Amino acid sequence: MTLPLWLIPALPLAGFLLNGLVALLCGWRRAAKTTADWRAVHPDDHGHDDHGHAHEDHADADHGDHSGHNSHDDHAHGPAGPFLPYWQRLFHGVVGVLSVGLATVVAFANLVPYVAGSLATEGGLAPVIQTAYRWMAAGHVTVDVAFRLDALSAMMLSFVTFVGTLIHVYSVGYLQDEEGYGRYFAYLNLFMFAMLTLVLANSLPVLFIGWEGVGLCSYLLIGYYYEKDFAHAAGKKAFVTNRIGDFGMVLGIFGILALFGTTDFSFVDLAKQGAMNGNASISVYAVCLLLFLGAVGKSAQVPLYVWLPDAMAGPTPVSALIHAATMVTAGVYLVARCSAVFVLAPDAMTLVAWIGALTAVLAATIGLAQNDIKKVLAYSTVSQLGYMFLACGVGAFGAGMFHVFTHAFFKACLFLGSGSVIMAMHHEQDMRAMGGLWRRIPWTAWTMMFATVAIAGIPPLAGFFSKDQILGAAFGAGHPVLFAVGLFTAGMTAFYMFRLARMTFFGTFRGPKGAEAHVHESPATMTVPLVVLAFFSVVAGFLGVPEVLGGKNRFIEFLAPSLAVAHPHEVTHLTEWILMGLSVAVALAGIVLAWRWYGQAGATAQVPSAPANAFYMKTGILGRLVENRWYVDEGIEAGVLAPFRKIGTFLWRGFDSLVIDGVVNASAFLVELTGDLVRFFTTGNVRNYALSFTLGVLALAIYVFLR
Repeated sequence: MTLPLWLIPALPLAGFLLNGLVALLCGWRRAAKTTADWRAVHPDDHGHDDHGHAHEDHADADHGDHSGHNSHDDHAHGPAGPFLPYWQRLFHGVVGVLSVGLATVVAFANLVPYVAGSLATEGGLAPVIQTAYRWMAAGHVTVDVAFRLDALSAMMLSFVTFVGTLIHVYSVGYLQDEEGYGRYFAYLNLFMFAMLTLVLANSLPVLFIGWEGVGLCSYLLIGYYYEKDFAHAAGKKAFVTNRIGDFGMVLGIFGILALFGTTDFSFVDLAKQGAMNGNASISVYAVCLLLFLGAVGKSAQVPLYVWLPDAMAGPTPVSALIHAATMVTAGVYLVARCSAVFVLAPDAMTLVAWIGALTAVLAATIGLAQNDIKKVLAYSTVSQLGYMFLACGVGAFGAGMFHVFTHAFFKACLFLGSGSVIMAMHHEQDMRAMGGLWRRIPWTAWTMMFATVAIAGIPPLAGFFSKDQILGAAFGAGHPVLFAVGLFTAGMTAFYMFRLARMTFFGTFRGPKGAEAHVHESPATMTVPLVVLAFFSVVAGFLGVPEVLGGKNRFIEFLAPSLAVAHPHEVTHLTEWILMGLSVAVALAGIVLAWRWYGQAGATAQVPSAPANAFYMKTGILGRLVENRWYVDEGIEAGVLAPFRKIGTFLWRGFDSLVIDGVVNASAFLVELTGDLVRFFTTGNVRNYALSFTLGVLALAIYVFLR
């Protein structure tokens, strides 16, 4: 028996409302009590100035004690606690986890029979569509709030709910001392509601509600530590950057309506049949490019990827949720969902592939030189998203979505593991100040190692199967250059990930003297999700074992009814073996190089790797470019933001102040001057008025006579 699909996003929404309401009410009560207590101590002072400064100083002092980090670490927790009473923390944690956990139960109650029936039926089961209510109707166009369960949404729903629940459980331990505990869980629940709406939507307008919802929630969660300048700046950067892509998304939705006369996903079937409106004023190429612009913003592709590394400003569980299971995968999901339309525009698909390849290699090079443990993972996410778009661009939509699926597990494990490391190190994030931590935090170390091997693409872990299918599809589709770029990126991925593992967990401790004694393993609420995610990082790939290895690739077979087929990517088994061997060899080379370069005896925080330093010195300008992230942010600042600021300043000071304000002020001056002149004639003396009348009549008579 299946349950209503609308219940899946509704449960996290209910959690958001409960957590938000309780957090607000309790916050108001605490604020009122604090004010009353202060007034009792300062009965004669009504200005609150000293109180405000004292409170800020106290908060800053607490914050400094809690963060315990060096000046280079900007990502410490918020004000220390526990500020909240135990019952309130328990309420927020239980409601936050239970709402998403119940949504997961409802989701799998629908998923299990649907997936089982689809695998047992040739061609899969028909989509399950449930309409909640009629949203709008205009002429022949109607938009319903309807939810759709098909192969693609089922796949997304499975890991979004499951990984999302684990991240909520992890958050209970990670943020237990936060003053904004209730606010955090309210935002996190709202994020899940938006993502589940996006995944289950049966039309582009409903999908766009979830699309904008995850954008709003990312702004709120990235800027969670709003008292810190870097946090709210990062939140605004994410929000504004995504608005660029969303503009293209909106235009793309209107383009779909013009081409197919509908915005629900029945247009996918129309596209497969080639049933387009020939009189539409927009071409299918333009529609694909507009939709892809939206995907570029949401999934952080070149040139709109710059917001994602800065998203590390939020709490680490937020990074895991955004980077692994939810927001950044939305763009790939959109392209896969509209794959039938993209197939009609081969040039647009080529652009998708090249943008993905460029993003993958660019982000991987930047990841080589990062020392902040979360920044390495952030650029890794950008690079892996590039892999997914590369797959979609060469027509291997199933392989791209398979990588979305496997990536959710090992990247969530890596991010949550990094959070455990950061907590153990008292919020130190610089890997140069770590080393030898596996002895102190073995559960974190070994779970992260499994995920690291998975993302490096070493068999038989999950990343090997999905990554190699992408590389094989690129080669089989006749794109040897894209294959070479992907292969090179795979080597760099293995290098920077094992660089992270080597610098963090192995070798000798390089942090401050005496700090190692205080390093401790995280509580069970954090380590249990790590173990579960590490397990799936190992086994998830077996759902898509290719035929050459004795499997049937049931994963892509299951997704096939929801995806378009661009053209076959057939290669011989011998070629597949050669390609797999080549990719594994490149990954192993990256691992060996990283292992030999880093964590050697005598390494210090200043010089963690003598070979790497020597290589850096020999690379010259190239090494400086990589270290400084290719100066992309600086280039955007100089080439885009600075000119717009100058234009804005000119329009403000030159046009608005001088022209617009000048005209208004001149009009006011003329009115005032006229009034000043006229008031001399309004004396209230009847004889003056009679004289004025007589002079007027005389002037009029002279004018008539002379004329």
